[in-house]
Amino acid sequence: MRKRTTGAAGLGVLGAAGGLWLAVARLGRHSGTTPEELAMALPGDDLVPGAGLVVDRATTLPAEPEHVWPWLVQLGKGRAGWYLPAWVERAVPAGRRGLRDLDPALQGLAAGDEIPDWGPGQPRALVYLSVRDRDDDHRWPASGPPYPPSALVMSWALVLSAARAADGSPGSRLHLRLRINRVGKRAPALVGSVAGLFDGATVHPMFAGLAERVR
Repeated sequence: MRKRTTGAAGLGVLGAAGGLWLAVARLGRHSGTTPEELAMALPGDDLVPGAGLVVDRATTLPAEPEHVWPWLVQLGKGRAGWYLPAWVERAVPAGRRGLRDLDPALQGLAAGDEIPDWGPGQPRALVYLSVRDRDDDHRWPASGPPYPPSALVMSWALVLSAARAADGSPGSRLHLRLRINRVGKRAPALVGSVAGLFDGATVHPMFAGLAERVR
């Protein structure tokens, strides 16, 4: 009887661990999205065909798309920075905090413009492309596409649409999708989940910081 109880407990622990792993894996790949959003095609999907990892995040913001859009346009390294909520920014040096005002000088973004470690965009859908060649000191390949097999190719799409905020007022739905061409040969599911969790740890604070700015 004791052995049976121990065995049952062991199975229970394994079942709980398995359930926890599945929950973590799902969180790593998507959060805040609806099934319809996960299934829809987004601008930029064609930049990384046959992606080994696809991560989707979404949030509803308390402002209409035309008010949110300028904040997305100026987002990025060497521009307005990375938006974070105020309680997080208290731990960040003042000179490295994301802007909390719209800068007219950063609003002239057009498809094909180069942004440090980012890429092209279009109205209400910003699509960033990053390519790094592992065999050439992680530089952007001199030619392509197609890119060499040693290249890591990533696209990052931010797609904005009209929605209702939590209080029923006009708002916006922001859908973010990350696509990566490969996640490695060893334990790709584990690597993909860890990469997705890291992505979530950076994206959700950005969602919160953006929400503060557009209110």
